[in-house]
Amino acid sequence: MANNIFGSDSSSALPGGNVAKPLIIALLALFASRYFGKKGADQTASAEPAPAPRIPQADPANASPGDILDGLGGLMKQFQQKGLGDTIDSWVNRGTNKDISSRQVSDALGSDVVDQLSRRTGLSRDEVIAELAKVLPNVVDQMTPDGRLPTPRELQRLMG
Repeated sequence: MANNIFGSDSSSALPGGNVAKPLIIALLALFASRYFGKKGADQTASAEPAPAPRIPQADPANASPGDILDGLGGLMKQFQQKGLGDTIDSWVNRGTNKDISSRQVSDALGSDVVDQLSRRTGLSRDEVIAELAKVLPNVVDQMTPDGRLPTPRELQRLMG
């Protein structure tokens, strides 16, 4: 039985577990760097944000629980702003998780985020979007077991 949200080497808690962990960590770190690096300014196309230096391509284990927690909050905010609040709320709250389509993931994240994730993971844009559509509901659900964002200590325990 898996002891963390990403599963173990022998038994993954997520479909495509070996791809999902670096992809999800890169996504959350990217959101953390964007939401907390901008200091609230809405810069969309003019300046490319600096890459998150704490997340190397091959070693996502260097992400701190604070980075991931901040990224989860940013991810939730982004989905809510794109009209997918009911969907992401179903992942956070107890009960059945609503599915999300690849198109909805792409619309919610935007092409710049998908492009950056593609570069960081080495996956194609279509692979990034398809993988996120499969794993996001379960990852967010498991990262919010009490129907709320976890504390950094709780998140560290969840990440094993």
